[in-house]
Amino acid sequence: MSSASETPGQAPLPLASPPHPALVALTVGAIGVVFGDIGTSPLYAFREALGQTAEGGIDPSEILGVLSLALWALILVVTFKYVLFLMRADNQGEGGVLALTALARRALGKRSLIAIVLGAAGASLFYGDAIITPALSVLSAVEGIKTIPGLTFVDGNLILLLTIVILVGLFLIQARGTAQVSALFGPVCILWFLAIGGLGLWHIADEPSILRVFLPQYGVLFLATHGVPGLFVLGAVFLTVTGAEALTADMGHFGVKPIRIGWFFLVFPALCMNYLGQGAFALAAQETALATGKEFVNQDWFFLMAPDRFRPWLVGLSLLATVIASQAVITGAYSLTQQAIQLGLLPRLRIRQTSAHHAGQIYLPAINWLLLVGVLVLVVQFKTSSAMAAAYGIAVTGTMVVTTCLAYIVVRHRWNWGRPLALAVIVPFLALDLIFFGANILRVVEGGWVPLVIAAAIGLLIYTWVRGRGIVRAFEERQSVPLADLAAALARRPPERVEGTAVFLTGNPHNAPGALLHNLKHNKVLHERNLIVSVRTTDRPIAADEDRVKREPVDDNFVIIVLTYGFMETPDVPADLGFGAAVVKKPLNPAKTSYFIGRNTLKPAAKEGMPLWQDHIFMFLQRNASDPTDFLRIPPGKVLELGEQVAV
Repeated sequence: MSSASETPGQAPLPLASPPHPALVALTVGAIGVVFGDIGTSPLYAFREALGQTAEGGIDPSEILGVLSLALWALILVVTFKYVLFLMRADNQGEGGVLALTALARRALGKRSLIAIVLGAAGASLFYGDAIITPALSVLSAVEGIKTIPGLTFVDGNLILLLTIVILVGLFLIQARGTAQVSALFGPVCILWFLAIGGLGLWHIADEPSILRVFLPQYGVLFLATHGVPGLFVLGAVFLTVTGAEALTADMGHFGVKPIRIGWFFLVFPALCMNYLGQGAFALAAQETALATGKEFVNQDWFFLMAPDRFRPWLVGLSLLATVIASQAVITGAYSLTQQAIQLGLLPRLRIRQTSAHHAGQIYLPAINWLLLVGVLVLVVQFKTSSAMAAAYGIAVTGTMVVTTCLAYIVVRHRWNWGRPLALAVIVPFLALDLIFFGANILRVVEGGWVPLVIAAAIGLLIYTWVRGRGIVRAFEERQSVPLADLAAALARRPPERVEGTAVFLTGNPHNAPGALLHNLKHNKVLHERNLIVSVRTTDRPIAADEDRVKREPVDDNFVIIVLTYGFMETPDVPADLGFGAAVVKKPLNPAKTSYFIGRNTLKPAAKEGMPLWQDHIFMFLQRNASDPTDFLRIPPGKVLELGEQVAV
């Protein structure tokens, strides 16, 4: 999808609308991918929020207050902040925290360190979310089995076993890709939203007065009268908006208009009706408890709303919906990792395309298995969705705080809004995010420490990798020789020439690559043709065709070629060098082309560079990074690696 044009001082113009049939298909696809996480939150969000008020009993005003807070969270956070505002801040149609980081870096220029730090923090927190979402959503759906009449014998151990089997199966099939089953995601999720909306509407009809919770005073009064417990409730209420980040992260796949249509015409009404229905059902149960003298017990309101004969079908549909939601988060983790690699925040990892027709369908084995281990540890450790719910909100709210800060940089420095206008728009959103973040921080001891530990670990890896690469680059710069000087020296004293083409890959094409210097020093030969090739990543998702290949002759011996890729693209050096006369004067002969890559040996140094413990982390990352030949799609049999020791 092409980028919208921008005018200084204005937000990007909306992207051109696709034709009607394509718009319908994109909307159905968006419903199946974008809204899976937020669409399954009714399974546990209202139950957990109401459960925070359980001490001392629950009265009708508390049910109304919790419900009002939940609905206004959907309205303010999802509708106003994400759907109506942040979806305007796209990077050539792409969204998400790293796409926003790229925009902020471009806007700040040399002052972009703050944008990089924020982007790294947001990416780190996202991985915590990516581990918790499959565990919590699938576990909450499986727990619905206990509400099916005749299956009351099902205990916690059996639920854990079924959850583990489903999750392991989900991660095992990732290597096969989702092309064959993804067409079902949209129809299944549409059925899901129609079912939960209809179920809620049925109970609203029994208690129409429940609609009064759209008046915000019910939520405000609840917070004003409940003190610290009210903040715990607010932290649990935030579970209703988990998954909001996916609305911007998947803009590049579906476009703004299909996502907005899906939200306003199906997802938002269905979620509102279901939460209202759960509230009405809870009020009816509370009235029954008062009439019979029994104690009101917080229950699994979502599944109990369904009549007994329909409940097995609802449990089955919820399992499908949570698996789809988990799939969307896993795929999002793959895409985020690919972006982080291209932006230099993480080492190269093995990336496999799982579809010949859709470039966005990728599989990263390392990320897949790390996510599976994390998910299984969470399931075994917490055992129930209620125990795990406390760990969920911190990662999401933290990412939202980062996103809002990046949005301020974009509107202030990219769209050139004046400071008063930028603050007037951003500060209310930031205040809302910080309130939710503070409410969730209170639940750190209950499990909220989990995503913080995960984010801290990922953040440390990102920091170590970026700093280590900086040390290596500085060493290479100190050892480098300007290519023009080397070319002049070789013209005066030509070495022995050999047939064929040598491709030297380097980060700085205007300096002689280390592999070239080592080849001249040890082999004392120069190839017939020598291409100095630099692969660069732009802060746009897809590089323009006219920017893909830039050619700069140095002399008769050397030609500098710069290949540019977007941060959503996978480099293919041989294919892009094979353009023929547009790149080199005659097409390359693959059989007579050799690729030279500089490969330095890292050596830990206690008195220079990074601390010794950080040296070992960086060396571990470097050793386990995928081979550059795989990443750049270079035939492995045509590669020679040359280098020296570098102290880090």
